Amino acid sequence: METLKENLGFVLVCLAIFAALFLLALGLERWVCRNRKRLSDTHYAAYVAIFAAMAGVLMLIEIPLPFAPTFYKIDLSELPVLICTFYLGPVAGVVTELIKVLLKLLLRGTSTAFVGDFANFAVGCSFVLPASVVYHARPSRRSALLGLIVGTLVMTVFGSAFNAIYLLPKFAELYGMPLDAIVGMGTKVNPRITSVSTLVLFAVVPFNLLKGAIDSLLTMLLYKRISPLLHRGDALRRKTAGKSAA
Repeated sequence: METLKENLGFVLVCLAIFAALFLLALGLERWVCRNRKRLSDTHYAAYVAIFAAMAGVLMLIEIPLPFAPTFYKIDLSELPVLICTFYLGPVAGVVTELIKVLLKLLLRGTSTAFVGDFANFAVGCSFVLPASVVYHARPSRRSALLGLIVGTLVMTVFGSAFNAIYLLPKFAELYGMPLDAIVGMGTKVNPRITSVSTLVLFAVVPFNLLKGAIDSLLTMLLYKRISPLLHRGDALRRKTAGKSAA
């Protein structure tokens, strides 16, 4: 019964955070991102599904890092999510993040008692949401870069605090491993890691900064090349709709 309560409590926290992030994205989209792309429900859902599928596949390709324990692995799954949220807005970003994680769980399952997968969603949203809001407030290449920088910083601060306060203790609880043992995994790769706070400082902080920098660079390189293709599709849809109306 105790294990059931722990698992149920974790599920409820996951649902509450998803609901909070979705409502936050919805509010920001309505009051800040007024210049975002507006599509029909069908095309909107199709784009979200395509980008989520790409992100889910990229989430399967994980790269271990020499300065962090083995359960911290970097992937490029935020790249399609960023492109999607730059194109469609904050709500699309949050929904794409969720579908991406669900697809990964269907394809591979979990090796972190679902804590790592939940962390990927929550911390990913802390990156995607600020970047999207800054960009959509006044869309331009400069605002895209500024948004990515802001998103990286928010992700680093939020991700570090969330790991220290909730994720690492919850991982230890659900995985049945003492928290000291998790810290010890960090000590093996970096002797300066001797506590949860030093694990966050020397592993989680550089992990999030590196992840943000790589995803930001690739987004800046790819979005402007992909954007004309997306807008060309918009023009074709408008032309088809005009013919249908006539």
